[in-house]
Amino acid sequence: MVMDAKTAILARAREAIERSQEGRPVREIPRNYIREGQHAPGSDEVVAEMIEKLEDYSAQVVEARDDQAIEDAIAKFLSEAKASSVVVPTGLDDQFKKAAGRDKRKVREDSRENAIATLELDAIDAVVTRTRVGISISGTIILDGEPDQGRRAITLVPDTHVAILERSAIVPTVPQAVDILGEHPERPTTWIAGGSATSDIELVRVNGVHGPRHLRVIIAH
Repeated sequence: MVMDAKTAILARAREAIERSQEGRPVREIPRNYIREGQHAPGSDEVVAEMIEKLEDYSAQVVEARDDQAIEDAIAKFLSEAKASSVVVPTGLDDQFKKAAGRDKRKVREDSRENAIATLELDAIDAVVTRTRVGISISGTIILDGEPDQGRRAITLVPDTHVAILERSAIVPTVPQAVDILGEHPERPTTWIAGGSATSDIELVRVNGVHGPRHLRVIIAH
């Protein structure tokens, strides 16, 4: 049987790996990492740490204790971003959709069934979504594709992302967040830590390469 070059190379690699492992005992993978923080999820200390880390990433953060405050924060962030158009997932709360449409902003709804084309998304200024969980130790916000969070594309293409993060959903550590996400492992996840930024080998920083340049976070209730 004649193999093409790719198949032959992969076969040799597998053989080499198998030979290198012969006679070696399999080591147990250590799992003694920190699973819980000093403070409870959603506590004042955990929220304060989350805000500090987010602001380190140049995100703007506001706390909103009721729905009216959340609506006002959405409208304020979008006005400051000079957004004239906004995309929202169809599952977002109706009152938050209305808040996004203040000042005559054009609001478009997106879902997997009625997805907005990528080129059209590129012309939209901002996106408003809910989130699944936040990790205070790293300042990371995670979305898992629920209807109130939407498709990954809508949170990557617009220039500004307004994310609503429930206070009770902020946990201290990564393992705690992974446990929550593990309840629905089939869902696609997006991990966000501040606005998108990258640097080349000469340390020239470029914003917006991998997602929105501007992250605005509303810590709710």
